[in-house]
Amino acid sequence: MLTWPHAHSDWADALAHIEPVCAQIGAAIARRQRLLVLCQDDVLAARARRKTIAAGGNPSCITTLSVTSDDTWARDYGPLTVIDRDGVTLCDFRFDGWGGKYAAERDNAITRTLHQRGLFGAARLRRLPLVLEGGAIETDGQGTLLATRRSVVCAARNPAVSEASIEQTLGDVLGASRILWLETGGLSGDDTDGHIDNLARFADAETILYVTTEPDDADFDALRGMYRQLKALRTRAGRAYRLIALPPAGRHFDGDRRLPATYANFLLINGAVLLPVYGVANDGPAMSVLQGCFRNREIIPIDCRPVIRQNGSLHCLTLQLPAAVALAG
Repeated sequence: MLTWPHAHSDWADALAHIEPVCAQIGAAIARRQRLLVLCQDDVLAARARRKTIAAGGNPSCITTLSVTSDDTWARDYGPLTVIDRDGVTLCDFRFDGWGGKYAAERDNAITRTLHQRGLFGAARLRRLPLVLEGGAIETDGQGTLLATRRSVVCAARNPAVSEASIEQTLGDVLGASRILWLETGGLSGDDTDGHIDNLARFADAETILYVTTEPDDADFDALRGMYRQLKALRTRAGRAYRLIALPPAGRHFDGDRRLPATYANFLLINGAVLLPVYGVANDGPAMSVLQGCFRNREIIPIDCRPVIRQNGSLHCLTLQLPAAVALAG
């Protein structure tokens, strides 16, 4: 799922720069699996489809749908899918613009709207009062969930909700039997309060990729502290995780404002990994690191310098839907 940028969002003055990136992302996905593109109106839907096909996307794999949105960060307001013996459930957690920082009413309604229109076939919808963004949690697929505490257990998002209650919800709803909380780690320019998808990602159940930076960087101490915490974590079997460093993604600015460039914001799709790159010398080494972790997948670089202008990157723009979710249309 990808939400196309539009003129009524923060992308208004940068559409000429961001649309080609979205087309590249969409085309890479639509060459390998189905792509759902959410657009502000029918005119934009036709434009998004045309641009994605021109970038190399398979027309038969692209579904466009008109639905109003505040912004493009599908990762944080789209449905989190649970598959169990009862079938497929779309978990619709509440989205409040990262603790009320930005307008979010339309984005918060998107999952419910799509379900009401029948887009997700027979999948059930489960609406939840807990505020939780998809980019705030990372799972190994075997019941372990990794997150920074401050982006989930957060008074701005969930006032008066205890950590124990949040853990209970994550266990009951998402099947998380272990939650590993990180206390430190963050990127300058990140306005999500430390989303884990910018910082550390599972490559498999025993391997974690984590971001690094140079000793003279303002983020060094926080990231070094995160590394020490990751080093202390243990797998379900009681072993230390295999930790693999991602190289620094460079220091990028919009005027005086630091932008949160990170190689951790990659996206796994069928047969490939889409890797955000930033036109710096470490782009190549980052691709090599990812290739070493995902040997049977093609590593596809996407220049995401236009994306980080709005404080997110590639993984933040997209949300995977399991094949069990039968998209209508």
